[in-house]
Amino acid sequence: MILEGKSVFGGIAIGRLSVYQKKDKQVKRHKVEDTAAEVARFTEAKEKAKKQLAQFYEKALKEVGEVNAMIFEVHQMMLDDLDYIESVVNMIETQNINAEFAVATTGDNFSKMFAAMDDEYMRERAADVKDISNRVISILHGADNGGMTGDEPVILLAEDLAPSETVQLDKTKVLAFVTRYGSTNSHTAILARTMNIPALIGVEFLKDVDGKYGIVDGYTGKFIIDPEEAVLSEYRVKKEEDENKKRLLQELKGKENVTLDGTKINLYANIGSVADVASALSNDAGGIGLFRSEFLYLESGDYPTEEAQFAAYKAVAENMAGRKVIIRTLDIGADKQVDYFNMEKEENPAMGYRAIRICLDRPEIFKTQLRAIYRASYYGTISIMFPMIISVKEVRRIKEIIAEVKQELSAKKIPYKDCEIGIMIETPAAAMISDLLAEEVDFFSVGTNDLTQYTLAIDRQNPKLDDFYDAHHEAVLRMLKMVVENGHKGGCWVGICGELGADTSLTETFLKMGFDELSVSPSMILKVREAIRNTRL
Repeated sequence: MILEGKSVFGGIAIGRLSVYQKKDKQVKRHKVEDTAAEVARFTEAKEKAKKQLAQFYEKALKEVGEVNAMIFEVHQMMLDDLDYIESVVNMIETQNINAEFAVATTGDNFSKMFAAMDDEYMRERAADVKDISNRVISILHGADNGGMTGDEPVILLAEDLAPSETVQLDKTKVLAFVTRYGSTNSHTAILARTMNIPALIGVEFLKDVDGKYGIVDGYTGKFIIDPEEAVLSEYRVKKEEDENKKRLLQELKGKENVTLDGTKINLYANIGSVADVASALSNDAGGIGLFRSEFLYLESGDYPTEEAQFAAYKAVAENMAGRKVIIRTLDIGADKQVDYFNMEKEENPAMGYRAIRICLDRPEIFKTQLRAIYRASYYGTISIMFPMIISVKEVRRIKEIIAEVKQELSAKKIPYKDCEIGIMIETPAAAMISDLLAEEVDFFSVGTNDLTQYTLAIDRQNPKLDDFYDAHHEAVLRMLKMVVENGHKGGCWVGICGELGADTSLTETFLKMGFDELSVSPSMILKVREAIRNTRL
């Protein structure tokens, strides 16, 4: 039997299937006479839950690091939330009901409230509030949280896994996990990626598969139950090849991005959402070279609020723990259309009303994003870069708006840090005046995808032109060299964040040109590091 799911983390696992047994906590409502004693029971259980979470934090700290262990600190804070506590206590005192039922009802109410929110990050908190409520109920019942049994390493199946359940698992006994529910942005998914556990979500498995043999293919999203011997043999070979490749690359973790003759280069990751940070970290990225902020707009049915954006940027900054995070401001238009922006149809959207042009034309949208970014800057090391620049005039107007935003934040006594300001070089115009632009900003990051299409006059979305699209074209390479030279003369550091940065056949060329930084997809970090370390300039 072959089932399909969505991959949370790649890899191949082969082994016995084990359905995770959660002990049902049926909560019944009953009347209590001594409400003060019942409130005391709740308070005692809440404090015991906090102590358990503190232990989980310490365990996770050792296994997955401070950033990923923070969820257990968050859960402790949620247990101290006054609204949550007041709701439980009020129900006990006014309805004369038992603590278990008050906690369960409050947990359900708060979870529904979070789940109904527009902001994706806040929706994820619905699972967290259910988790902490179930923990308190378990303690009130005098029970533990269930789990897995046996000593044989298994592929673990579950309806869903809460963060506290994931961290309690004996990692030596888990080959992979498969869940019916969950999301790629959940804390559990992030922990799974960080722990390098192959995982699938959204798999409609039946509970009668417990004890059977199975295969998890984290690359294709396949979950194979009771595989035939030929399939099993095929996957054993794939697993061995996969592990050999990973083993060779893993040896590069912690190593410097330095050439054979000692030239160092920054190697960062491109990400498109908060969830991608885990992949960047697990692949040993030195920072985030491109955070595509437009995902917040593309996934929303309306303009994302300042608070929603602030939460996302803050989460990335905190997760990167002081390492550089470069946020690209809104870059919609062209192939990334958003209905609620109500933009008119264009004959050539790739060269139309897009990116910084929209932001400068609609400053209220731009300032909302900038306020969120500057507020988040207080929690990490954030740089800002602006897309589709073609003139010095645009950069100067951007700096004026930034000054207004900083003045507004200062007036409200909202803390922020100064951020490095940079621009994307993705138009021939920006490349040709890069000497002038270098005097206005701190860094350049070359968007090779657009720069190539504009330089060669080729629509990269048109499949008929694939044979003509040549990112190695001499004109493109000469332009890149000129940008580096002009940037350095003007005191800027210069990087590449386009797809060409991950082309290891050009790594030596880029280093000889003098690029200071390459930003690539997380999965390419170690491959590019390998190319850098094998290069002699």
